Order: sequence, then C-alpha cells, then structure tokens
Amino acid sequence: MNNFTYQRAATVADATAAVYADARAQFVAGGTNIIDLWKYNLTHPARLVDLNSIPTHRGLDATDYGGVLIGAFMTNAETAYHPLIEQRYPLLSRAILAGASAQIRNMATNGGNLLQRTRCYYFYDPCAPCNKRVPGSGCAAIKGRNRMHAILGASAECIAVFPSDMCVALAALDATVHVSGPSGPRSIAFQDFHRLPGKTPEQDNTLQRGEVITSLELPAEGFSQHYSYLKVRDRNSYAFALVSVATGLTLDNGTIKEARIALGGVAHKPWRVTEAEAFLHGKPANEQAFAGAADILLRGAKGYKYNAFKITLAKRAIIRNGMMALNPDSQRPGAQPSA
Repeated sequence: MNNFTYQRAATVADATAAVYADARAQFVAGGTNIIDLWKYNLTHPARLVDLNSIPTHRGLDATDYGGVLIGAFMTNAETAYHPLIEQRYPLLSRAILAGASAQIRNMATNGGNLLQRTRCYYFYDPCAPCNKRVPGSGCAAIKGRNRMHAILGASAECIAVFPSDMCVALAALDATVHVSGPSGPRSIAFQDFHRLPGKTPEQDNTLQRGEVITSLELPAEGFSQHYSYLKVRDRNSYAFALVSVATGLTLDNGTIKEARIALGGVAHKPWRVTEAEAFLHGKPANEQAFAGAADILLRGAKGYKYNAFKITLAKRAIIRNGMMALNPDSQRPGAQPSA
C-alpha cells in the first residue's frame, strides 16, 4: 500500500470537486472493496475522499409516483432490512442478503456495491496477463481456469464476470442510478450503467471522472407477490455465484401479465434481455414458458473449457426460479417449488 492523504468531504459537491481535481484521488465509504484492491496492489490512491460525513443520501424515501429513492450512502444491511424494502421490494432484500457476509453488509454501501470490481483470479494475480488490470496484456482466463467466468457478453479481451447480487435484483427491478459530478446531476438507466468488456474491459461502468453515485430509484412495481432470487454457488455462505437469477412476475389467474428476469455470474454486467420478458407476456406461468424465456436469455452463450456447464445450469436455474416466484414461501429452507 502506498502513502496517501485523507480528506473528509462535507458535501457531495466538495467530494466530486476533490476527485475531479486529482486523477489519483478516490472516494471511500464502506471501503470493503477498495481496501482489498489496495492490499493486492491493484489500486494506488494518492488521496482518499471520505463520504461518511456527508449528511445527505443516507435514507430511503417514497417518490411521488409510488416508487422509492434509496440513498447510495446507506449500507447494504440497512437497505435489506428496511421495512419498505422488505414489504414492497422483497426481491432486492433477498438478493442483498444472499451476498457477502453480515459483517461486510453492515459496512458496504449501496453505491459501492455497484462499483465493486471483478473477482477473477487473474485480475488479482500480478504475474498473470489481464486486460482489465493492464490493458493490452492479454486475458489469461480464456485458456486458464475459467470455471467462474462469463458465458454471455464476453469478448476476446476479457471473460470476467461482475460479482454483485444486489445489482442483479436492481436490473430486474429496472432501477435508475442517480449520480452527481462537476457537471451537475444526471440519471442513468440501470441497464446502461455497467459496460460489457468489448475492447476496453478496464472500464467497468459509464461514470465520468469525478462523478459519485447519490441514489438508486426504483419504480412503483416491486413484484412483491411473486418474486424469487436464486443463487447457485459452491457453498451456501460467502461465495460468489456460478449463476444467479432474479425473477419478478405479475400474474392474472395463472397467466403472466409482466415478467422481469436478470442473471448474475454469467457476464460482465447483470444480464437482462427484454425480448425474453416480452415472450412470457400472456403465457401460462409454467416450466415450458420459463424454458422458452431461458432459451432467449441464453442466445449466443459460449462456454470455455471449464465453464461450459454454466449454460445448462443457467437454463435450469431460470426455470426453477420462475417456478419459485409463483410462491415466494417456497424459498424457505426445505420447501419445494410450486407445481
């Protein structure tokens, strides 16, 4: 770790001005990812601009049209256990609680969750080529141990995946990301916030220099009656997803009126295909319909030596999670999916 200076920001404007003025300055809030990156010598901030003294963007408020505005400086735990989220957006609560550990959720902020970096082994290994870490050096994962890696949206430059659980639910809920920077505030549709690797895998998102996330906005529809978050992983605690699925449904006598499906653990960003959701409209809520949606979601999927199994795993997870969403109580330990 390198020497650094420390600044405690009093306002969002102070924080963004400081980071914009110094190319080696970085924001810090919970610090749960930046400290790891720093210890592994993957980031070298000359200045840390602390957001924790800023009094705004720490709460949760209902919007005029029935949605919710979630402060980016709230912790993941505060968000997951907030009564309004548990009642109206339980899909988000379940996804947050599937991630990390209780200790990390108590520290990690919502804004930071969106900005976490990949957990690709080669990204963390300074002896391995990694285009995300050193652009132009190559991607060791393509011919390496790629069991955890992408099957969708990858490129010849990078096959890393985005690790967040929370963001998979935010994608399914069609959230909006509000940011503020030297040029003022702006809003970004969630599906446009994270980037696919293309030829510039070092760029994870569409934030501009000096911009900070201030809040996350959820629309009125929270799919509180029919939802499910399924995370398939190697162990049941503190493990990243091989495949995860967030599903929200609106039903009318067993017929799907509206559907949202997003995948995690399979791409450089939460993976959502609106064509698959449109396919489900008017269909009976059964395994056959969810299988058809899965085929659309997984079009173009490509496996590598060690992760080709994820294509079949993802299809099965989509179908299973769709059936689980019919009866959210089925997500309790020992329960069986609805028939």
